Amino acid sequence: MSNLSINHPDHAANGKQLFGHPVGLYILFFTELWERFSYYGMRALFVLFLTASVTAENSGFGWDSSKALELYGWYTMMVYVASIPGGILADKVFGQKKMVVIGGILLCIGHGILAIEAVWAWYAGITLIVLGVGGLKPNISTMVGGLYKQKDERRDIAFTIFYIGINIGAFLAGLIIGPLGENVNWHFGFGLAGAGMVVGQILFIWGTRFLKGVGEVDKGEETFGAESKSNEPSYLSKLMGNVAALVANVVVFLAGAYLLFNGTIGYGLLVMGVSFFVGFFIVMLSELEGKERDRVVVLILSYLIVIVFWGAFEQAGGLMNLYASEKTDRLISILNLDIIFGVAILGLTVRGIYSKLKKANSTFWFFGAGFLLLTFVLLRMLVFTVPNPETPEGFYTVPATVFQSVNSFFIFTLGTLVAFYWYNRKMKGKESSSLFKMAIGVIIMGLGFTFMSIATKEVGTNGSAMYWLIFAYMFHTIGELCTSPVAMSFITKLAPAKYVSIMMGFYFAATGFGNKLAGELGELSTSAGEFEVFTGITIFCVVFGALVIALLKPLKRLTHGAEDASPEVAIEEEGYSRKDKVEV
Repeated sequence: MSNLSINHPDHAANGKQLFGHPVGLYILFFTELWERFSYYGMRALFVLFLTASVTAENSGFGWDSSKALELYGWYTMMVYVASIPGGILADKVFGQKKMVVIGGILLCIGHGILAIEAVWAWYAGITLIVLGVGGLKPNISTMVGGLYKQKDERRDIAFTIFYIGINIGAFLAGLIIGPLGENVNWHFGFGLAGAGMVVGQILFIWGTRFLKGVGEVDKGEETFGAESKSNEPSYLSKLMGNVAALVANVVVFLAGAYLLFNGTIGYGLLVMGVSFFVGFFIVMLSELEGKERDRVVVLILSYLIVIVFWGAFEQAGGLMNLYASEKTDRLISILNLDIIFGVAILGLTVRGIYSKLKKANSTFWFFGAGFLLLTFVLLRMLVFTVPNPETPEGFYTVPATVFQSVNSFFIFTLGTLVAFYWYNRKMKGKESSSLFKMAIGVIIMGLGFTFMSIATKEVGTNGSAMYWLIFAYMFHTIGELCTSPVAMSFITKLAPAKYVSIMMGFYFAATGFGNKLAGELGELSTSAGEFEVFTGITIFCVVFGALVIALLKPLKRLTHGAEDASPEVAIEEEGYSRKDKVEV
């Protein structure tokens, strides 16, 4: 493996700052916002388009639910698995910035092709999207970590801010692209998703001036992520590692070949692909020693947490999306909608004014009021505009795709609170390691499915109440905030410099495997039943999270103190006071 470094935080961390963070963070924030606007817009329409009748006015492919969920699982898996070659090309050839541009161009073309009403356009479009996300997603996330010096405590908060940008894009997609595609024309929705990606690409290219020294392949000291000071492994160690990798590859590859030639083509290819991942990790571990090897082992184990989390969470785009469409009472009174939003907006505004008068931080309250107002305006302009003749006067039917925005709404309204909860917990000396946060996130997310279990037992003539879905998404969101941005930050802390984009790629690949698992669980509901699937997910997630917490001490020892920096020392090194940090 070449000895290359990809990021130089010493340059970036001393660059121009805005609200206590490098300006480059906000360039990445808005670029990812538009990329996720396009991706989640496509995601909201994916299953519903495939299952729409071919004879309907807004026609789809007329597939049955099982077949649609199967393709959804493969698509969402491959979108993230493609992050591995995207990470390798960034680390070894192009650098992260160039790979983001390449991935963005592929995404613009892919979403544009989906606007064409043809079967070939559908498959060509989703293939280009898979390749585009693989090039862009792992590298833009890694660049966030590259903006900060080793053990800078602002990094976790930066990833949460970045994550809020992701979900603002997803939120707007569910309210704009979803209803447009579902109620007007599927391909109009796909085309609008492509327009959003073009905006994001232009913004990133313009903003590269604020990302100097970040996301480039340069020779020099490996300052990114965990220290790279370990001794060079012996020739025997490397040889044994390569032999073990070869044996593992042959065994897993043959298993995949057996499945492939016995008619299970998809799973055969999947297992053969896993053989590559297994071999790659064995070779990587053979080239590392001491702290670096231990830290990579912990990262590999953390990917199991990621697979479990997303395997449950991604029911949102599949099974829960169909449940919202087919078995949820989506009638709502416009008067009630006006009252709910009016009271909430007024309450947040008054609280913000009170904080301002007390000379306290009022930004969060005004931010929340502004986004509630934006949500209300979008709902009234784009969703509740044309009455359905089949509904009572004064009532409207909420499009199923709108529920895809609920998770994102909770992300950017609860994201800052969750981040500062963990920060303040750490300041008090309580357990707040990344692995602990991720385990708690899995448990909370799993508990959210209890609301879906209840909903399945309360399905009436018109379906179960909407609030069960909303409660479930709220718990899923809190769990996500404890898991996903934390996992991305964790990788940038522990990964050796020359492997950091690759390790981020494996994180997204683990996310992809979780997505595929989600598709399998969704398909299972057609035979086992929705109540059984939702309840089973709850039990498994709670038990799994508890097991991780039980193993926390030995796992933390393997990180060798990568997260043990004193927050006060880290902040002082960056030239910020504790007060500055808390109020970002």
